[in-house]
Amino acid sequence: MIKLYHCMSARSFRPLWMLEELGVPYELVMLPFPPRVLQRTYLDVNPLGTIPLLIDGQTRMTESAAICQYLCAVHAPTPLQVEPHDHGFGAYLNYLHFGEATLTFPQTLVLRYSRFEPEHRRQPSVAEDYAKWFLARLRSLEPLLATRDFLCADRFTAADVSVGYALMLAQHLGLSAQFTPAVTAYWERLQERNAYVRALQAQEASARAQGVSTVPAPDTR
Repeated sequence: MIKLYHCMSARSFRPLWMLEELGVPYELVMLPFPPRVLQRTYLDVNPLGTIPLLIDGQTRMTESAAICQYLCAVHAPTPLQVEPHDHGFGAYLNYLHFGEATLTFPQTLVLRYSRFEPEHRRQPSVAEDYAKWFLARLRSLEPLLATRDFLCADRFTAADVSVGYALMLAQHLGLSAQFTPAVTAYWERLQERNAYVRALQAQEASARAQGVSTVPAPDTR
């Protein structure tokens, strides 16, 4: 069975959401955030100390967008994946990685310089600049989402999971009030998906059962 190491609402939520969308059995191991500090034994499992960590037989993966792509590939055929011969394949790959590389990365810097650094090292101007950077990149989705419900291939795919997590993180950071109208509507649609709701419930229930805080973990890995 697949094993996923996860912190509440962190990047590892992407593969958790994917597992629920696919209906694949999994074991969810909840960790306090950050695990490399608060659960040092995790370094024996993952020397990086980061989450997610997905273990599937001999396969070990730590990159959330790559895990989404992997899960689609090994459980194909699935509408969550866009095949190379299908229209929208390039857009699918682009938005799958756009969610992490372009939308999540700047938010980790907002977190670092507004919350996680010691008081004397915090830099509000840096945090503000990267919040603006994120919102500027996010606005590029407005004309696309004004004309369609999802990002590519005329259906919900793993690319929407990837971008959807970035919107989830932005909501935790208090940035969602600055979403443009079509992005706001898109985020509302994503939150209505049964698999998204089940993923939220799974992390909550597993955290309580395993004695881990249910407070969302702002994700700087």
